[in-house]
Amino acid sequence: MKIKRFVAPDMRQAMREVREEQGPDAVILSTRRLDEGVEIIAAVDYDESLVREAARSGEPLPTEVRIVRERAAEPPVLPPKPRRAPAPAPVAPVAAPAQRAPVAPVAAPVAAAPVAAAKPEPAAAPAEPAPLHPMVEQAALDTARMRAELGSLRELLESQMASLAWNDLQRRHPLRGRVLRDMTRIGIEPDVARRLADELPDRLSADQARYLPLGVLSRSLAVTGYDVAASGGVVALVGPTGVGKTTTIAKLAARAVLRHGASQVALVSTDNYRIGAAAQLEHYGRLLGTRVFPAHDAESLREVLDVLRGRRVVLVDTAGVAGSDPRLEQQMQLLRAAGELRTCLVLAANAQAQAIDDMVRAFLPQQPQACILTKLDEAPSLGGALSALIRHRLPLDYTTDGQRVPEDLATADARVLVCRAAQVLRGNAPAVDEGYMAERFGLAVAGAR
Repeated sequence: MKIKRFVAPDMRQAMREVREEQGPDAVILSTRRLDEGVEIIAAVDYDESLVREAARSGEPLPTEVRIVRERAAEPPVLPPKPRRAPAPAPVAPVAAPAQRAPVAPVAAPVAAAPVAAAKPEPAAAPAEPAPLHPMVEQAALDTARMRAELGSLRELLESQMASLAWNDLQRRHPLRGRVLRDMTRIGIEPDVARRLADELPDRLSADQARYLPLGVLSRSLAVTGYDVAASGGVVALVGPTGVGKTTTIAKLAARAVLRHGASQVALVSTDNYRIGAAAQLEHYGRLLGTRVFPAHDAESLREVLDVLRGRRVVLVDTAGVAGSDPRLEQQMQLLRAAGELRTCLVLAANAQAQAIDDMVRAFLPQQPQACILTKLDEAPSLGGALSALIRHRLPLDYTTDGQRVPEDLATADARVLVCRAAQVLRGNAPAVDEGYMAERFGLAVAGAR
């Protein structure tokens, strides 16, 4: 093993001297910056295992090795950063010219671990930002907690304000408060109930407060008085699944057959999605003596309607689709391409108020000319359906309240509907909670001042 010390003005010159004298197999044991330049201690045929064995047996180490170990224990002195872009760190066997760059001392072989192991430490990432993470996390938790507390405080203030406003309305206008309470018992939605209450005169008697709101409600419902059997034409029923479109078509067809005969009535089925939909309509057609024509797309529907142009009444059954179903847009395009026909939206009165309103909003782009309200016999309250019709100003053609064909079909009558909805007021229905009334109307009353 030959160990030698090299001193040169810079690292590049020192590495050149090591390579020229000891060859490409030289091992860099240490580097150090001096006043006169750079010092490199390099060795040829260096064997770390022999050095360790000599150290364990107590034999004296070569002077250069002792110097290297003493310097290894000292903190390393890194060379100053070069002005140019930093070059990659040289590897210890001095092998190729590409490794000519000032670097921190590194021993190439794994055997030179005593010096090389301590060198990668300066390249470690600084640990100062680590304590910031708990602080940021704690700040986020505090912010979320503060937002939750502010939200709770806001809800509390809104509840208190609504309660105060409702109590003030009850004190100053007790009969108006009674009107809003009766509308709520019927099931009328708050926005519609407030609109109806605003149409009432400022001074009401007890009898007027009992009956006048029902008259305003009846007047707000738009009915067409349309009778497909008398007027004739092409009518298409649209709506969500399960509202009774096919059964309603059978009832309308039965009325038309009784008036014009089976030869003047035709049924068209565009429901290609539901299993057995066409079979159900064909069953009704056989019972009525009318023919059922299938239509799979817009072109076939136009052809079928052209063929049936001479019929007095043509009823088109469509597939039931939800408001979020992508097939709804296809159905809209199909009916637009069919030409002139009357579109009726079929709604089930036994659905929840929000569901009815969502369905109306979903089918409004089809621009239905009227609505048919079904399943009145299954509805515990008609307020939700009536509220949707009034809110969207959708006129009503028919109502149905049973499965019998064609008996359970009636031309829409606003007064009959309102009287049927107001039956809950004559019963022993529980009184409406004051907190519930304050929640529904308190903030609106406070905002209207």
